[in-house]
Amino acid sequence: MTTIESSLQQEWDAWHREREEQLSTPHGWLSLTALHWLDDTARGYDGIPGTWRATGDGGVELTADGDPEIGPAIEGTPVSGTVRLEPVDGQPGVLVEIGDRRVEVIRRTDTYALRVRDPEAITRTAFTGAPAFPVDERWVVDGRFEPYPEPKQLTVGAVVDGLQHFPTAVGVVRFELDGAEHELVAFPGKAGGLSLHFRDATSGDSTYGGGRQVALPDPDADGRVRIDLNRTVNLPCAFTAHATCPLPPAENRLPVAVEAGERIPPRPDLQQA
Repeated sequence: MTTIESSLQQEWDAWHREREEQLSTPHGWLSLTALHWLDDTARGYDGIPGTWRATGDGGVELTADGDPEIGPAIEGTPVSGTVRLEPVDGQPGVLVEIGDRRVEVIRRTDTYALRVRDPEAITRTAFTGAPAFPVDERWVVDGRFEPYPEPKQLTVGAVVDGLQHFPTAVGVVRFELDGAEHELVAFPGKAGGLSLHFRDATSGDSTYGGGRQVALPDPDADGRVRIDLNRTVNLPCAFTAHATCPLPPAENRLPVAVEAGERIPPRPDLQQA
């Protein structure tokens, strides 16, 4: 192994450990156990105190009796009577505490749902790591970012039938792989930089069929950017049935097999079923 390969492996190992630690936090993506879609009728749901309804005017109403023994509570204060919650479309939801669990109230376009996060979820307690392809320097390539004159809002599908997402694309990233030039639509990264959300020839075979994504650093002044496909990751929907992940744009399909980054993870919830 060359010095470059050794350094690449060591840096990836540290990054991957952090990635798995983040996945397995008590109320992270592996803790999801249920997804309940709301309408304008106040209803109770199995194991969740109180009644919940979508108001039809941008919010959710939670009605509870304020019993501190069973919750629900918001920031440690038991809910008594009716409170209004206003989650933002496409963003992390409003968290309601129920003992060690959290009910995340989310908004997706004009629909609302409750997502239950339980540290005892089998997807978390049986988690043994995110499997990945061997690290290889051939998957580290140079690209060039070409920004759009103005950001564009796209409409893409979701893993939930009938749901749509509206991400904002900021340009394209061009790069060469296996002797051919490729182009992917780029989105802003959650912590700066760019994000590429794509399918490739492994999708639905050795990698998750709904696509994967890779984070890129900020391009330099000339638009040059390094793409490390070894750090391609699954979206939450690869690990749980209770996520609402967007699908990649139709044009973000690579004809090559990107045998780099995360593979299809084991699903203990499906094995249990």
